[in-house]
Amino acid sequence: MAELLETTRDSIRYLTLNRPEKRNALNFELIGELKTALRNAAGEPDLRAIVINGAGKDFCSGADLASIQKIASASFEENVEDARHLAELFEMIRNARVPVIAAVHGLALAGGCGLATACDLVIATRSARFGYPEVKIGFVPAMVAAILRRNLGEKKSFELLTQGFEFTAQEANAIGLVNVIFDDEAFDVATAEYASVYTKVSGSAVAMTKRLLYDIDAISYSDAIALGIQTNAHARMTEDCKKGIARFFDK
Repeated sequence: MAELLETTRDSIRYLTLNRPEKRNALNFELIGELKTALRNAAGEPDLRAIVINGAGKDFCSGADLASIQKIASASFEENVEDARHLAELFEMIRNARVPVIAAVHGLALAGGCGLATACDLVIATRSARFGYPEVKIGFVPAMVAAILRRNLGEKKSFELLTQGFEFTAQEANAIGLVNVIFDDEAFDVATAEYASVYTKVSGSAVAMTKRLLYDIDAISYSDAIALGIQTNAHARMTEDCKKGIARFFDK
């Protein structure tokens, strides 16, 4: 059975974690399949968004038991390579041309919560639960810290990463980790409708906005404005912009 299912509907690519008997726990192979899927999607200009979701009762419960056991016996160099494998997935999500949406139901814990946090947008069912419980076993959610710190303030990030408690979708929404909450029974339809927004706006403008938003993370205000000038000028030269202006004046 394939550990990752891929389907495309209405220019939206759905990547479904398909280890329901393991609560979609991440292992080396599943992470690799996600990376391959993202790499392949980069060469498809008609795609407008990617949705990552989970089969069965949960989105993703974190690393699987075999992966956790491997950590304890691996050398430092082996653990660096293993950590890099997941870090590369997070970077590929951020560098993807199209928006990547995590559609979370059930549990999103540890690496699963990290995977959701790494996505550009997060939607969730009302019953979904999140958490970074790594500290409970002496582990550190280290790569996701770089992402979480850009999403939240310092003190809230510290609390979530060092206390390891679970929190609800409503709490995640209140602090800005979840964009929208939907009813459980309507989640599949709501996910498709939410993602379909990107079929109705300019794909090139969204791609450029995504790149600009993340590129200004580590630069000064003046440099961010300067980068904005360049992006603005490039956007004006795109076919989407020219056609959009023409439609505006036709009205």
